[in-house]
Amino acid sequence: MKVIGLAGWSGAGKTTLLTQIIPHFTAEGLRVSTVKHAHHKFDVDVPGKDSWRHRQAGATEVLIASGRRWALMHELRDNPEPRLTELLEKMARVDLLIVEGFKADSHPKIEVHRAANGRPFMYPDDSAIVGLVSDTKADTKLPFAHIDDIPAVARLVKASAIKIEDLFAREAAGA
Repeated sequence: MKVIGLAGWSGAGKTTLLTQIIPHFTAEGLRVSTVKHAHHKFDVDVPGKDSWRHRQAGATEVLIASGRRWALMHELRDNPEPRLTELLEKMARVDLLIVEGFKADSHPKIEVHRAANGRPFMYPDDSAIVGLVSDTKADTKLPFAHIDDIPAVARLVKASAIKIEDLFAREAAGA
């Protein structure tokens, strides 16, 4: 399993880009999963449903399963947010795992940038950025793909992804 991150300022188009490259990869026969960081309180449960009531009653984890899907919800209950590598260890093995967000983490990331966003590039201040996807060229030697060139973006993502074991080893070594 290989892993790569997509990072950028809010509004840069990370989610839109993911929804375009995932079908590209699956058409190639790759199994793809994603991890998305949310900067705000979110809930995937429906108030009043049994699983929601279990969580409200104090359950640490609630697993919901049906013939179509299963979901595991884990309440942190005042514990700190887990590190990215802790979350990745919980994921089922696939060919490519794409992390959206977690821009402050040290995993290899491709910066997604849009000029109209009015925000500066992140790559000059983040050594974990290994590539750039943008609608404007930047003064960098980093590998680049135009944000609208989905095959080029997919090639950049695949070329930049690292084995998940290598990521775990880097974190263990303090990198």
